[in-house]
Amino acid sequence: MRGFVFFLALVSVPAGAAGSRDDRPALTRLQEEAGAEALPAVPSPPARPTDQRFWITVRASTARQRTAIAETGMSIEEIKAGEVAGVAHSKTIAKLKERGFQIDDQVALEAFHQQLIKDFPPQDRAYHDYARTQDALQALADAHPELASLFSIGQSWQGRDMWCLRLNTTPAGLAPGTKPGAVFVGNHHAREHLSVEVPLKLAEYLAANKNRAAVKKLLESRDIYIIPMLNPDGAEFDVAGEEYKWHRKNMRVNPDKEIGVDLNRNYDFLFGGAGSSGDTYSDTYRGPGAFSEPETRALKAFLEARPNVQVLNSYHSYSELILYPWGGKSDPIADARDLRAYKALAAGMAKLTGYRAMQSSELYVAAGDCADWTYAARKIFSFTTELYPRSGNGGFYPGSAAIAKVAAGNIKAALYLLEYADDPRRAAP
Repeated sequence: MRGFVFFLALVSVPAGAAGSRDDRPALTRLQEEAGAEALPAVPSPPARPTDQRFWITVRASTARQRTAIAETGMSIEEIKAGEVAGVAHSKTIAKLKERGFQIDDQVALEAFHQQLIKDFPPQDRAYHDYARTQDALQALADAHPELASLFSIGQSWQGRDMWCLRLNTTPAGLAPGTKPGAVFVGNHHAREHLSVEVPLKLAEYLAANKNRAAVKKLLESRDIYIIPMLNPDGAEFDVAGEEYKWHRKNMRVNPDKEIGVDLNRNYDFLFGGAGSSGDTYSDTYRGPGAFSEPETRALKAFLEARPNVQVLNSYHSYSELILYPWGGKSDPIADARDLRAYKALAAGMAKLTGYRAMQSSELYVAAGDCADWTYAARKIFSFTTELYPRSGNGGFYPGSAAIAKVAAGNIKAALYLLEYADDPRRAAP
């Protein structure tokens, strides 16, 4: 009956009102005459989730201080004289203050992003999202069937395949290989899209130059695996809606509904140690256990099935560094010969890229990373390459123009590493 009363109120003239003017607002008049409850309530729009992360600058002058900062859950992205800068949740900032660290600058991440970004996703068409990455790899496999084969090393948290392009003139696909193996992997961290482009460009270069003497020699004598996107879920989320999210982790839904695990803190070497966080809201949350994530488990199984792999390079951005173990502790590698070889190889790649070479923990200690585990467990000579820029200049989002320039030097470094894949120790006899 309430609907009927409301209808009459809309079409009838109230008694005594004929010929007179009613200055009450129409909605007020209807509410009074029909009853407020007769008007349907308009629900308020749902509250938009607020990003509790900030870009902060914290005073720190030593590796020990930087490690202590990393232990609070801050994701350190830049190191300058006397300070570090990076991403921290509001709860992490509270921890830093409680522990006596001085924060010199604090900007909401969204506002900082608008200051820094050089390109927006619609203009970054040169970058590869998940579908374009898959298409590019498939195109290479189709165009060079005598050399290239494509397969998945496993599926991500949300069920996406993690594609691997194998370049080998003899065995293909999943067939066992006996030639010295090399692995180039990108995109442990979702927002580091340049780390997808470099291994893709390497694959394109090797295929396009397969008949050049130097490249042909490597292709005939090496077993090369290129995995451009280890974190496809996170990479897709970071660019969804034509707006960068500054997302670092994978897309695991944690019990408290916080999203993601830092894949490069999830490996089983000193897992849970310094520089990784047990807080799910942190960008460096290590996960509930070592190899808890399908992405890291897939890479682990992939490497365990290929004892011929001798070298590995994990691409990240940014800082322009060539890093070698250990990252999870301050001690140097105990094997003196291996340490000499690591230093020589890192120096060689640094010369070709213009980057700096150093032991990872000279920056700060960060346990559970890929290069540490692959060397400790598999004796694979593994490196972390932090790509362009050195600082600022777009940070994680340096624009499309950066791709060709960054790829050129890093392809040279990859060829150099491939040259020593038969015996990395001969780099420093």
